Amino acid sequence: MARKALPPPNASRRMRGFESAFGLMRDPVRAAGETRGFAVARLLTHWTEAVGEDLAAITRPVKVSYGREGFGATLVLLVAAAHAPMIRMQEARIRERVNAVYGYAAIARIQMTQTAPVGFAEGQADFTHAPKAATPARPDPAIRAEAEATAAPIRDEALRLALERLAENILTRRKT
Repeated sequence: MARKALPPPNASRRMRGFESAFGLMRDPVRAAGETRGFAVARLLTHWTEAVGEDLAAITRPVKVSYGREGFGATLVLLVAAAHAPMIRMQEARIRERVNAVYGYAAIARIQMTQTAPVGFAEGQADFTHAPKAATPARPDPAIRAEAEATAAPIRDEALRLALERLAENILTRRKT
């Protein structure tokens, strides 16, 4: 049985099923990133994973500017003024992590632009992250017992536990 040939990359294709949320935003994010010099949009969208939570909480990437000499780019970071000395000490670590996202030594220098945590609309930067989701409260013991009884005939441990959680969710929603 012969394999089907793949369609050419420029051929339009129909989407079947759901497309990921970022798939819908890929082109607008890429266009916005390219206007600021970001060749890799992943640096903007995954800043926390790129530099770590401790640094992402106090910095934001603003733009990447490429010099005429071609000896590497300059990354401009938005930093609260009080954190600038700490960021300056960790500059090599930031450069190393950002270059790992690019896959080569794209960033040679890091500049900082400082801002106050509150101020004029242009200079405002929200350095707080959304709080982590709270762990849900344990359901009523009667609901838990009913969910266990519902999934009791299942012999496979992993499947039974998954069905118990599903039954808990359904029974909890019915009670509310």
